[in-house]
Amino acid sequence: MLRVSNLSVGYGQSCVIQDMNFSVGEAEILAIMGRNGMGKTTLLKSLIGILPSRQGSIRLGDTEISGLATHQRVHSGLAFVPQGRMIFPALTVAENILTGSRGPLEKSDWDELYALFPILYEMRKRKGGNLSGGQQQQLAIARALISNPKVLVLDEPTEGIQPSIIKDIARALREIRSTRKIAIIVTEQVVSFMMDVCDRALVIERGRFVHEAPREGLSADQVRSLLAV
Repeated sequence: MLRVSNLSVGYGQSCVIQDMNFSVGEAEILAIMGRNGMGKTTLLKSLIGILPSRQGSIRLGDTEISGLATHQRVHSGLAFVPQGRMIFPALTVAENILTGSRGPLEKSDWDELYALFPILYEMRKRKGGNLSGGQQQQLAIARALISNPKVLVLDEPTEGIQPSIIKDIARALREIRSTRKIAIIVTEQVVSFMMDVCDRALVIERGRFVHEAPREGLSADQVRSLLAV
């Protein structure tokens, strides 16, 4: 569904992502693990087009998107849930969701989202700024899903969220993967969440992948050792 080839990304004279190659398949959840400062967010920003790549290819299905603007990548089927959620605090839950829509929504669209995140239905008229961190994260995912993406990209979705909500988010991602058959890329530092949700994991170190394994080939202790300072 998404294939990245020979990708390099940086800031000024600094090269953060170096000649990176990876792919994610249809209905696969790929976790990218790494300590802070290792290049996770830089990589995701380059995929969505917030940061331009210096070289390399990003193919979404049969479409080369590396030269496209951010909104064009979204129209091609890429959706992004940024670190920190970045919902609109003065808008209601329903209004926040509408900001991610490409056009009018059917009742079935709302029903599907609210089935994934029942709390959003209960709070649909509440301002986004009045939601808890976990509720805002669910709102940010719902807003991304309303564009009907082929690939959903999430940057540290468990940051600052209580454990019970983390389990709800893991459940929702697995359900999205199985029902919509979309690819999901998620960066993460919480090992338990990654072990619960992913099909395959990559570990990034200084802009390069240093380990790759399917979920069944990983142990929590092994991953923690790879992430140790």
